[in-house]
Amino acid sequence: MNNSDKFRNKEKLFNEEPIKERRRITYSFLIIIVVVLGLGSRYYSKLFPGWVEMYVGDTLWALNVFLLLGFIFKRKSSLWIALIALSFSFLIEISQLYHAPWIDTFRTFKLGGVILGFGFLWSDLLCYLVGISVGYFFEKEKFFERLLYKTNCTRNT
Repeated sequence: MNNSDKFRNKEKLFNEEPIKERRRITYSFLIIIVVVLGLGSRYYSKLFPGWVEMYVGDTLWALNVFLLLGFIFKRKSSLWIALIALSFSFLIEISQLYHAPWIDTFRTFKLGGVILGFGFLWSDLLCYLVGISVGYFFEKEKFFERLLYKTNCTRNT
């Protein structure tokens, strides 16, 4: 087999190999569930142990970032989604060290406070890592594959 045949075989394999495509409807439901759980962890925090109030909201926030990116980029790898979600989450946390009047005004709005937060905490970085890891390992678990992914997808040429 000469080099051009090898190239054609690799090209054919690349174009026809089955790929995983996330089911957006499933991710929509998962996003809604995580939002409800996250809001519930904030509004009903007095019903739970103190660590729930401290850490669960941030962990679920990061999980939701992972799910939203998975929803938007339905053909990207789980690792790619996890790395982008982790980068985004860490950047948001680091941005909490910045306190210009315009961004602090945005933080006073409910949505602005939920998205950007108010103050930098090292523990939040760990929560983000845990939340995104949960999403990543959930996607990698074979048991959930039929729920999360379409099965008969091929690459478009």
